[in-house]
Amino acid sequence: MRNFAKRAAIVLLPLALACCGGMERGISFTDDQGTAAQPVPKNARADLLSFFRTYINNPVGVRDAALAEPVQRTVGGRLRYVSCVRYTARDMDGKYQAPQERGVMFVDGRLDRVIENSSDACAGATFQPFPELQAMTR
Repeated sequence: MRNFAKRAAIVLLPLALACCGGMERGISFTDDQGTAAQPVPKNARADLLSFFRTYINNPVGVRDAALAEPVQRTVGGRLRYVSCVRYTARDMDGKYQAPQERGVMFVDGRLDRVIENSSDACAGATFQPFPELQAMTR
């Protein structure tokens, strides 16, 4: 049992140290320091549709869908492309929920994460209809 504990410590210690180091610097899977311009997302619309098909619990019958094309913004101290999406979706019982607004951040031209509280990231965004989101199926 003692050998097992030593082996576990040897395996887990570097992992724990890596996590702590990532917390200090902010975890990023890119080499940039967040100050250089990011590449423009080339497939933003298609990426957003693919993502929201799984993000929204019931993607059928989405209403009032609108999209703000990606623009560069500073998020968490890093320069990123952010696209904003507004929509009204149904819950699992088929009832419409309150309208939602989500910011979606792109890193190195690829969809990276959703910004749930998007009021700062989407401030001043210019929305256009997003009919592809409304036409989603399962």
